[in-house]
Amino acid sequence: MNLCYSLLAVLLLGACAGPHQALAVKQFQLRDADPKGTDQPMARMEKEQHLHGAVSWEEQRNRLGQYYTLLWDDPDGAGQGDVEIIFQYQQGGSASLVKQMTKIFPSSASKGVAEFAVIGDAYFKGCKVLTWKATLRRGKREIASRQSYLWQ
Repeated sequence: MNLCYSLLAVLLLGACAGPHQALAVKQFQLRDADPKGTDQPMARMEKEQHLHGAVSWEEQRNRLGQYYTLLWDDPDGAGQGDVEIIFQYQQGGSASLVKQMTKIFPSSASKGVAEFAVIGDAYFKGCKVLTWKATLRRGKREIASRQSYLWQ
């Protein structure tokens, strides 16, 4: 009987595992330079990480803005062409202009992390990022994409 319960638990836990995601996007907005400005330990740690080494007020100001961490995983495609991570976004101050940042990884890579940031003058002059789209390509083939709710 205990064996049946154990098997049932394993099956239920296995069903909880989500599908494999080739591309995941994590967002963080750094609004102020006060490292103790939040009660949430994870948010405080992330804030301290982005502000690490910024001593002067000007250095801290230049790190304020929005950060995007793209985690990608394509184990089946290793060796089939370079990996290109494309981050497109629109800001409130630039109307419908689509801006783009790109990171390239060697064809031998099967997974990685790409960091994109809209900070400092780009953030203060262009305003907040309103909508974004992230695309994972290997060679000329699109593997996955994620986008914000408002992306058109």
